[in-house]
Amino acid sequence: MSPVSNPSNNIVVVGNSSDNPFAIDVAYAMGQNQDIADLIGMKAFTNTEFCPRFISDELDLDSIGSSLVGKTVVIVSTSSLVLSRQELAMHNFLIARAAKENGAICVVLVEPDLFFSAQDRGVNHDLGDTVAERSQADLKKFDGQPFTSKLYAQMLKLSGVDKVLTVHNHSYSVQSIFSEVFEGNFHNLIPYEIYAHYLLNSNIIKYGPQGEGLVLCAPDKGARDFVKDMYAKLGLSKAKFILLDKMRTSEHKVAITLHSESESTFEGLDGCSIVLFDDMVRTGSTVVKSCQFLQQIKPDRMIFAVSHFYASDEGRERMANNAIDEILTLNTLPTILNRDVQGRLRKKMVVLKIEKWLAQELGKILELPLTKEDNPYKIDMSSKNPRFTRKIWFADQLSSLKTES
Repeated sequence: MSPVSNPSNNIVVVGNSSDNPFAIDVAYAMGQNQDIADLIGMKAFTNTEFCPRFISDELDLDSIGSSLVGKTVVIVSTSSLVLSRQELAMHNFLIARAAKENGAICVVLVEPDLFFSAQDRGVNHDLGDTVAERSQADLKKFDGQPFTSKLYAQMLKLSGVDKVLTVHNHSYSVQSIFSEVFEGNFHNLIPYEIYAHYLLNSNIIKYGPQGEGLVLCAPDKGARDFVKDMYAKLGLSKAKFILLDKMRTSEHKVAITLHSESESTFEGLDGCSIVLFDDMVRTGSTVVKSCQFLQQIKPDRMIFAVSHFYASDEGRERMANNAIDEILTLNTLPTILNRDVQGRLRKKMVVLKIEKWLAQELGKILELPLTKEDNPYKIDMSSKNPRFTRKIWFADQLSSLKTES
């Protein structure tokens, strides 16, 4: 993709840490030629207190406090192996406040994996919007805790953030909170087109011209709408859709069954390609159990596709299980690109890098001129993956999948 044209030069893209490669790539895709390190200094005092500073000409004494007048500041915020999410959240607050106090007309937070989303409810019925009525057991899970995601939204707003962009947030409660706090300027971007393009143009799965031999699977009712939309985006009328059900028998044990509302049964599905979709994975326990359950179909390929991959060491060990042939994920948590972090999973991991796609979506929201691409992502695949070929590598470099076979 040629970078977004930005003739007004009124967009300033920064990261929330001094060296954030994800932010650097988003900035480039937005048409920003200056290095982020030349735009903002991540200063820390000797007592460890953080004090960001937007860099200005030290000889300019006439525009003090107005270097960002008329500009939109975009803060790209991702997780880090060096700083905790709590530290990074504080960075976001202070960077946003510095931007506003130096004249920025708008501050946008781009946080692909929205912080504190797991803490999406509080201890009372009125603390958290949920689809179903909350049980006593659900309330008890939050006993003694703060309603952290709501606090985070409010603190971002107080700091000066005007718009928030995230990717595939799983929580109805979080989406409701952020939409309310930011008065509609909350954008939960769903990467349908990225998954669809890769599945249709790569050799990760096998299927007939109309989707014969392909099965899309939702692990539970919470993922059903997303997977149904994926089904529609693929446009393969003869593909099948199955819905699983999971029942938690204890804190660490889950039983998997075919849901009574599943559109398809397992009959006639032997030898198919299965893609199990989910929004995030942490421990990997449920994912592995689901894929093991699906093995009774004797699939030709078993693919797990997930937007946010932040499994623990234990989880990565679990997902090395032979029940999963390949894992397709996004780089919403950039550490997934680290081969040492992937460990043995590198052999069956494909990462779709979304910085260009985010830049395009951000361009739409900010009404910037941009160059549209059918596949605004890059592929990161270890040479240890059996599907890796030099053709795939060059396809990534050229931002094209046409040469993959």
